[in-house]
Amino acid sequence: MKTALKKRIDVAAGREPADLVLKNAQIINVFTSEIVKGDVAIQDGLIAGIGNYQGRETLDLEWAYLSPGLIDGHVHLESAMVAPAEFARAVVPRGTTAVVADPHEIANVAGIQGIRYILEATKELPLDVRVMLPSCVPATSFENAGAVLKADDLAPLYGEERVLGLGELMDYPGVVGGEAAILDKIVGAGDRVMDGHGPIIEKKELNAYVTAGIQTEHECSTADEMLERLRLGMYILIREGSAARNLKELVKVVNRENLRRCLFCTDDKHPEDLLQRGHIDNNLRMAVEEGIDPVAAIQMATINAAECYGMKRVGAVAPGYRADLVVFDNLRDFNAQKVFREGKLVARDGKALFESGPQGNNMVSQTVHLPPLTAEQLKLALSSDIVHVIQLLPHSLVTRKTVRKVNVEEGCFAYHRSLDILKMAVIERHHATGQIGLGLVEGFGLRQGAIATTIGHDSHNLIVIGDNDADMLLAVETIRQAGGGITLCSQGEVLQTLPLPIGGLMSDAPLEEVNRQLMAMLRLAHEKLCVSHDIDPFMTLSFLALPVIPEIKLTDMGLFDVNAFAFMDIHVKE
Repeated sequence: MKTALKKRIDVAAGREPADLVLKNAQIINVFTSEIVKGDVAIQDGLIAGIGNYQGRETLDLEWAYLSPGLIDGHVHLESAMVAPAEFARAVVPRGTTAVVADPHEIANVAGIQGIRYILEATKELPLDVRVMLPSCVPATSFENAGAVLKADDLAPLYGEERVLGLGELMDYPGVVGGEAAILDKIVGAGDRVMDGHGPIIEKKELNAYVTAGIQTEHECSTADEMLERLRLGMYILIREGSAARNLKELVKVVNRENLRRCLFCTDDKHPEDLLQRGHIDNNLRMAVEEGIDPVAAIQMATINAAECYGMKRVGAVAPGYRADLVVFDNLRDFNAQKVFREGKLVARDGKALFESGPQGNNMVSQTVHLPPLTAEQLKLALSSDIVHVIQLLPHSLVTRKTVRKVNVEEGCFAYHRSLDILKMAVIERHHATGQIGLGLVEGFGLRQGAIATTIGHDSHNLIVIGDNDADMLLAVETIRQAGGGITLCSQGEVLQTLPLPIGGLMSDAPLEEVNRQLMAMLRLAHEKLCVSHDIDPFMTLSFLALPVIPEIKLTDMGLFDVNAFAFMDIHVKE
């Protein structure tokens, strides 16, 4: 260490040539909001100096813009539906060199093994993956997950070098109410960063949430929410993902005074989004289009995230900082010409210069455990034809609780083609308990078939929807044989299946192949199964079992009234 330090000092002082010199750069200075022309000397993966330098290797940037590598402040890697190495192969060429990952999804399936899988699968990547420990496994008490993680379970993981703190505290009633199990997790995190997840909290309850130590919020969707949290000292993660898109609204609040408390995140990024729109580079483009100064946008995408999460010597082009760098052709389109990780060129002109290699999913494979399922178990017994139904809203994850008259035959729900009301089942798939929740959904539009998936936020039980029991049973059996995934069935035939063997959430195939299959399945869903074009069938299904998004949802335990925060009877009481 001492020898390496002496060498870097000698390079910085100009007494020795650097390993690499990036010459003729327009350097983005995130400390002074300037663009400075000069060379950058890199030694042992760190920046030694800025000015006029000589190196054993030189690269003329021809006055392109040199920025710190981009940082995603909050992302669930699982949402890309591919192994972490494939995720890296997608985002690094876009200029992302670090992410703060919350392995909440895989932890709900596989517990500590899921978290360790993420740590193991990311340790050799040319992407700096930091981890926040999931705080809510299971996400709620109204569903069965694959694991239960208490404070004592998480404690040993804080010794891992890349673990930064405690992930999004979705159980805000538990925090505000001072519940013992939640306080144990907060105390266990010590002085580490703790992420928030409480968009609807306000006034004294928000004060209670923040005084507990919650430092960030990525769920803001309005200017008022953002301002209230900024005033209490929170960092705001401006999100532009696949399921939630808040950037255009929130950047209106950003000004010179509060800029350094704002950063970017994606939260979730699906394959098509990653390939078509990009990653944090997309946030940059959108922010600049909305009037944010380009250098200010880069600050939000780099140094702000690093400082928020206590990432030392990351996020700036300055002596002593890690040489995680991206070369942009301009500060409008943010096309990444070259990306460096610890001074090594890892991507050029949008292409990764590394392979993803073996995906190593043994730690989290074979996670679908189902007992034999019969048609009898799928029967929805009804004592009345007036029932509560989950009504879908176009282009929204929010659902409406509505009352409908349905077709009943021999005491059970029977699909009628003149009514767009389908049966949905959520089946516990972690421990083969046979627990099944049944409900009815309006607005999906599916005909002559069924769709099933093991992506079911947040507990990721198996979800199946259809207009007939035979296709629903076939879909469930297909998922079982695939070890998890998404499948489409129609009239006794399996139309197409995307296997997701890694926890039932991620594929071990390349991102491009996963996206190709998903797009083909999306077309089949809309064209052959007649699913409404107002919804994305796979995303819609995956959120229909999440009992924290209003107004009515279905878990493996039953129909759930989110507003009342309680289970409800499908029958309408007179």
